[in-house]
Parts: sequence; structure tokens; C-alpha cells
Amino acid sequence: MCGIVGFFSQENFELLSNYLPAAVQSLSRRGPDDFGVAVSQSDGIGIGHRRLSIIDLSFAGHQPMESADHCFTIVFNGEIYNFKDLRKELQTLGFFFRSNSDTEVVLNSYRQWGPACLDRFIGMFAFAIWDKTSQKFFIARDRLGIKPLYYYFKEGTFIFGSELKSLMAFPVFQRQADPDAFHLYLHYQYVPAPKTIFENTFKLEPGHFLIFDGKALTKRQWWKIPGSESEVLTSNRMSENDAISRLDRLLTQAVSDRLISDVPLGALLSGGVDSSIVVALMQKVNRSPVKTFSIGFEEKGYNEAPWAREIANHLGTDHTELYASSQDALQVIPQLPEIYDEPFGDSSSIPTYLVSMLTRRQVTVALSGDGGDEQFAGYVRYWMTAAVARYINCLPRSIRKRIGNHIGKIPISKLHSFYKKVWNILPQRMRVENFSDKWQKLVNQLSHSELPDLYRATVSIWSKDDIFSLTGCCVPQGNYENIFSSYTQIDTIQRLMMVDQQTYLPDDMLTKVDRASMAASLEVRVPLLDHRVVEFTSQLPMSLKIRDGKGKYLLTELLCKYVPRQLVDRPKMGFGVPIAQWFRKELKELLNDYLSFDRLKVEGLLDCQLVQRFLSEHQLGLYNHQHRLWTLLMWEMWRERWLK
Repeated sequence: MCGIVGFFSQENFELLSNYLPAAVQSLSRRGPDDFGVAVSQSDGIGIGHRRLSIIDLSFAGHQPMESADHCFTIVFNGEIYNFKDLRKELQTLGFFFRSNSDTEVVLNSYRQWGPACLDRFIGMFAFAIWDKTSQKFFIARDRLGIKPLYYYFKEGTFIFGSELKSLMAFPVFQRQADPDAFHLYLHYQYVPAPKTIFENTFKLEPGHFLIFDGKALTKRQWWKIPGSESEVLTSNRMSENDAISRLDRLLTQAVSDRLISDVPLGALLSGGVDSSIVVALMQKVNRSPVKTFSIGFEEKGYNEAPWAREIANHLGTDHTELYASSQDALQVIPQLPEIYDEPFGDSSSIPTYLVSMLTRRQVTVALSGDGGDEQFAGYVRYWMTAAVARYINCLPRSIRKRIGNHIGKIPISKLHSFYKKVWNILPQRMRVENFSDKWQKLVNQLSHSELPDLYRATVSIWSKDDIFSLTGCCVPQGNYENIFSSYTQIDTIQRLMMVDQQTYLPDDMLTKVDRASMAASLEVRVPLLDHRVVEFTSQLPMSLKIRDGKGKYLLTELLCKYVPRQLVDRPKMGFGVPIAQWFRKELKELLNDYLSFDRLKVEGLLDCQLVQRFLSEHQLGLYNHQHRLWTLLMWEMWRERWLK
């Protein structure tokens, strides 16, 4: 994998070109193997690249890469898995290749087909091509948003890069936080696209391309996830066995495509359905044992390592397991503002970084199971929201709110004690390790009636009312509302999944994996998000995704072809760390320092007394505010690193 950065500015060319090497260097972890820059004063442009060598390790794959006619120059981040087939097609059209890299295939594909070349690519990517003849930048991002792309545009200066830190390396970049983005961050724990935390700075959305002609930006969507009723037709007529067979073929092909590499390759294995099916199919098409990696914690409820070990033993993989102590995890926290150069409040970034570091010791490329929950209705919140919408809304809102206020006051310790007593008699779908979080979200839902608001109560960290109390401002609208209003004629759970696939998946899950893995110089590939798989699963009826209240039905049935069912049927466990306990012990001093009354009063953004109340309630064990407090801690640590 790689890091890219570039600019266009006639007025500030000299200043920007002087700082281009520093901007490229800021991405060194994304590409430790090679470094390159190219500038043109007559054009007013500069582009740079850091390379993690995966395919064609020779200097022939060096970037920025110029076309044979010197009219086009590319910087590319990603992998095109069908590049060999495209290369053959382009050769029949008269193109000559000087390297064996997929980068040159992308460059010549654009020369031949223009923006339509994007439809031909199977892979993950973010790239920029400078067209010297037309004096335009063409910038594109892959269908699902696996690879990131940021851009800044103000007063004729255009800058783009793989990470915000590469934009911040230029002195002309103004580090002015966007108040709306700050409130959205508090609400969702990430800044949703197309916004970033900075003004005049944006994320290029998944499945979009951008053209900049030196004066204006033109943005277009070139791919979207199928989601209308008319598109859910063919697969509805398929039998269950046929659907399993087709999914098997599609996923096997997706996994096989992602085994193309000139460097060592392995897989991240948590023991859950998603990563297990990826590893099972890797082992299916591999002659030798696949290298698999998992991480465990001593704290019960956060340790998936035993499950991963059993899956690895059954499949016969070459398995490596690391048990991380709380001290190992705590040492990662000070690095997070550097790794995530935008406020990011998902604490599972800690184990994601730790397992990436473990994996990188032996391999350079790893496959993961990301994307399964959003495609196969794997999250408990899907059926829980649908159930609330269907049944609880029969009660008047005043009664629901009164019930919510009452049960919301039950101490966390009593809830846990009761839950453990009834654990064995509960249906499988209601057995979750993070029960207190689910309970809190159910309580929040009782105050709402409309589906978007009901679902918002499960995915938001600080509610709209909380944020108004906390900051005195309202949460602005964003893509969440737009996407919800775009899918009104489909099944409730399908609608929730479509929202997640276009918000939570790219802006949280894929961002988390990209930054954590790239900080370890590890390339992670995600076969479940192959667009051919996504287009197929988006057309499946809900009966093949949820059965008897349990998600991932079809994917689980496929996995059971390769793994005994007893290794598959287990309570869903989130990939996280025991932040709630740490905030009362190991992290108490750090938390109290960053969220101190005096510190927040000087900053002037938050209601200091309200924050102290949440802090006290959590540390006394009255309530579990771990996600809210973590979001504030990450904001304060990010602000200290990047705004001071």
C-alpha cells in the first residue's frame, strides 16, 4: 500500500513545492520502501508518493509514474486485482508496458477509456492523474471507500492526500476546526464524509471521482450500492442452496484475487464468522498452511483468541497468537492522535493497531473479514431497532419515555448480575458480551418514534439533546439523513444496512483498519467488500440474512461447509478493549487530566460541569459512560497534537 499527496497552485507554487517532500515524508509509514516527487512550475502542480512495495518490487514500479507520451502522470494507492487481464486487453490495443505493476495498468486504462476505466477495476484504490494536455487533475476513490482520499480547496489552491497530516504539512493549509464537524464527531465518534474536522477540507466519498481544472472542482458518483426494490429480484427467486453455492463461488474468487502478491501474505483471524470464512477460503485455494494472526486479552468478554485458535487448528493454519496486557494497550493510546490525524472515537482502534503490528512481523499483506456485518445483518442493533419500531411504538411516547427514565436509573452492577443469571435461558441472539451498551441504547430508543431517530439512538455516542446541553449547539444534518430519505421503499433492516454501508462502514470501520494497518506498514485486503460480492448480497432477500432473529444466516451456513457448527455458534463479541474498567483504574489519572474542569474551561467548547458529572458517574460505577468519555478524551488529545 502507499501514500499519495499533491497540489495545484499558480500563486503558491514555490512555497508548496518546497514543502512537498515534507508532506510526502509524513506518509512514510504508509510506504516505507520508496519515495518520489514530481513538480512542474509551468503547470503549477506537484505530486508525491510513498511506496509499500507489493507488486513488481523493482524500480520500474516507482512513482510518480509518467506515461510513455509524457502527457499523464499518476500517483496511486491501492491494488487492482484484475490488472493482468486489463494489461492483456490494453496490449491488444497497442499499449506498451515498461513495468509489471498495476499502477501502469491504471494509467494506461485512463488514457484509453477516461473516467469509464473505473468500471473495469476490481480492487481498492485512491489515485490522482495529472493530464498535462487538458491541464486537469483526475482523482478517484474505490467503490466502498477502502482507501482514503482527502482534499483542500481555497482561493485557487488545491491540495489532496491520503491522510490529513499530508495536507497539514503545507503552510498554506489553515488548521481551522469546523464547528459543525466537531458536533458531528461528538454525535457519531467520527466525522462523516464529505466533511473533515477542518474547514475547506473534505473527504472524497466512496464511488466518486473528482476533476479539478485549475479553477473549479467537479465531483461525480460513478458507482453506488444497489438498494431499490426493483433491484432485489433475481436473487429472491434463488433457492437457499443455489444462493450458498453462488456466494461460495463469488467469495472464493474474491479471496483468490487477493492472494496476488510478490511479498509474504497472511490473514487476521478473530474466530468470528467473517474472518473465519475468509481464512477457510484462503486455505481452500492454498497449497500450504495460511499464516493467521490473532490477539487476545486476559479480561473476559474481550478475548476472542481461544475461538480463533480452535478455527485455526481445524483449518490447519500456521497460527500466531499474542496476548496483550493492559499495559501494552495503554501504551498505544498516546500514539492514536498521530495515527488518526482527525478526531476518531472508536476504541477498537487499539486492538486493531496491536494485531497489525503483530502481523507485520511476519507478512506484508493480510486479508481481513471486514464488511460482513453490514452486508449480512450481523449487528444486534438491526433487529433490535426493527423490533422497537414494530412493537414498542404502540405505546404513547410519554409512557415510553417514563419507562426509559425508570429503567435507565437501574445501576449497571445490578443489570450485569441479573443478565448473567438468565444468560443460559436467553435465545442466542440476545447473548452479547457488551450487554450494558445494548441496554443503554435500548433505553435511549424509548424516547423516539421515527425510524431514523430510533436508529440514531443506537449509533450515536452523545445524543442530540446531550450535545446541545454539552455545547449549546445543535447537531447539523449530514449524509445520515440524506441516505435514510433515499431508501424508503425497502425492508426496515435492509434500510439500516444501507445507511451503515455508506456511513459507518467507510467512515469508521474502514478508516480504523486503514490507519491502524498503515501505521504498521501492513496492507490489509477485504474480500467481503469485493464489489461483485456486495452487488450480489445487496439483492438477497432478508430471509437469507436473518433467520430466527439471528443475522449472517447465509454466511454462517457457508462457513459450516468448512468448519464444524459448534465452532460457529457462539455469542457475538465486539472487537474491543475494556475501556470502562480502565477509566476507573489505569486510565483514571489520564482521563481526569484531559477532562479537568480547568482545562475545559480554558478551551471553552464544553459544559465543564456536565462533563464532570459524567466523569464522576462513570468512575463511581453508577453508569457506563465509556464511549462518551472516550470520545471526549480523543478530542482533547487530538486537539493538543494538531491545534496547539
